[in-house]
Amino acid sequence: MIHIQEPKSPWEAHIDLVTALPSSGDKTYNAGLVIVDRYSKNLIFLPCHQDNTAIDTALLLLSRVISHTQLFKNIISDIDPNFTSALWRNIHRLFGAKLSFSTAYHPQTDGLAERMIQTLEDIIRRFCAYGLELKDSDGFTHDWCTLIPALELEYKTSVHSSTGQTQSMLEKGWNPRLPAETLRKGLIYIHPKASSFKIILDKVKNHAKQSPNKLKYSYLGPFFIFALHGTNAVQVELSGELENKHPTFPVSLIKQYQPADKELFPLRNTTPLTVPTVEQIEDKQIKKFIKERRLRAKNQREYLVRYRKPVHED
Repeated sequence: MIHIQEPKSPWEAHIDLVTALPSSGDKTYNAGLVIVDRYSKNLIFLPCHQDNTAIDTALLLLSRVISHTQLFKNIISDIDPNFTSALWRNIHRLFGAKLSFSTAYHPQTDGLAERMIQTLEDIIRRFCAYGLELKDSDGFTHDWCTLIPALELEYKTSVHSSTGQTQSMLEKGWNPRLPAETLRKGLIYIHPKASSFKIILDKVKNHAKQSPNKLKYSYLGPFFIFALHGTNAVQVELSGELENKHPTFPVSLIKQYQPADKELFPLRNTTPLTVPTVEQIEDKQIKKFIKERRLRAKNQREYLVRYRKPVHED
């Protein structure tokens, strides 16, 4: 025999039978059909009967496997009557697949697939040892047949040592969501890290600094117009925090001042509050207003000011 070449695409499969298992399930399965993808190391395990014929095995593949994988390009199997019959060869010819035979434990055979099957057999037999039956809190009995789907999912999402990836990632490009991940996310949500609080705090601070434009006054003022520049611009008298702005504006931005109706809007200020000028402040030590903020709870305003330099007497 010669060494089997490495697969270049998914589902160049190795098929074998696991026999001598305890009876399980409603149909008293006592064997399993093992299908291993040599490319991604993916695994499919189908409960069956030890006395299945070649027809039974072929129908099991057609009904349970082909729709989830594809037509196999190459199938490696042991020298078993199920796989050496004329029917089985005709099915391979219909699929356009190449049929190869391997000898278990032979040093030149496909040892990787055989080893994976041995591992699976060992795991299943551990569940079935001494007629073990697992019962949950509701009294439902789990035998090896009912445990196979969860066992197969766990195997597919485990990182393989030879590829460094999970079988699902190599075949599909993503990993299925596992119950352990859901539990882990729930614990993180219940007990967030301090860094999560820091991120939220920073976002709240940044958002609080941004005053909502929708609630701002559409116009500022009123301002006294003391000069006209043709028919398209006016010059207004600015004060407070606006005194450093250019006082000339186009007439498209100017609107006649209309006081708010106190009966319709009793809580609305008649005019927007502006920063007072230095001349309006009795404290003559104030040189400039730097910043202001509004205290919503008290409906008051605070100002950050810069005082004049003190004059020291000799």
